[in-house]
Amino acid sequence: MIEQIFIGRRKTSVARVILRTGSGKVTVNGREFNQAFPQPVSQDDILNPFKVTETLGKYDVAVNVKGGGTTGQAQAVRLGISRALVSINPDFRPKLKIEGFLRRDPRMVERKKYGRPKARKRFQFSKR
Repeated sequence: MIEQIFIGRRKTSVARVILRTGSGKVTVNGREFNQAFPQPVSQDDILNPFKVTETLGKYDVAVNVKGGGTTGQAQAVRLGISRALVSINPDFRPKLKIEGFLRRDPRMVERKKYGRPKARKRFQFSKR
């Protein structure tokens, strides 16, 4: 199998994912993924593509992720894993697409505007 790097993004997080056939070991930035993502919700996000395609424990995953917080990073990893699984077997595409794992979530933080304390919040209005 030729090694390919698949990219997943979410907010400001960027994850580079490499999938190899193996025993289901997931490493994130050189650490076990349980240590990198201690929240169960984030761990489920990462493993969901494997559960949906019934390939849990068949592939080793090496992930390099940076930027953003843990939730954004976990969802970026999920997108990268989903793209990698589709490249391995195109039959996985409908299952992953129904779950929404192949969609890059476009929501980003809105920038702060001048003359305001935050992006949309305004200073208190004073009539006199």
